[in-house]
Amino acid sequence: MAFYLASASPRRREILGTLGIPHRIVVSDADETLPAGISPAAAVELLAGRKAEAVLSLVGADALILAADTVVAIDGQILGKPADETEAAEMLRRLSGRSHTVYTGVALRRGVKVMIAHEETRVHFAPLTEEKIADYLATGEPADKAGAYAIQGRGAAFVRGIEGDYFNVVGLPAHRVAVML
Repeated sequence: MAFYLASASPRRREILGTLGIPHRIVVSDADETLPAGISPAAAVELLAGRKAEAVLSLVGADALILAADTVVAIDGQILGKPADETEAAEMLRRLSGRSHTVYTGVALRRGVKVMIAHEETRVHFAPLTEEKIADYLATGEPADKAGAYAIQGRGAAFVRGIEGDYFNVVGLPAHRVAVML
């Protein structure tokens, strides 16, 4: 049976490799719009499910598909990937000196059978100066990251601590995926 990761994320590929899970990549073109007022947990589960469903038609019903979606949430608001540097700076200012939660939804699908779950990790940020924010933006790292930072990259310097699965913050909760499989 073929195993597919419905993601272009190099971080998710690395995590599956760390777990020793051979896989193929098929990128999903699922609709990522969310209904107004949806909770972060429900949002990531919905999007992961949509991604798995979109890939199903490309790989066939006998394949096993893993899809995921990650968001950062603070004060009940979902922070996805920033549209530009201005939005990335705003996100980093909101996270500065505060705690937030990273949610990753995971969908595992084979034919009509689907399992969907999510993981939550609490992240505590140090206070950030405008200079630190500007320097970080100049690296380009925040561009395609939920919440505008990468814990596995230079953004690690901002993290005072976490409660939960580190890999969840990177983009794929290793333990949750292992249990689901």
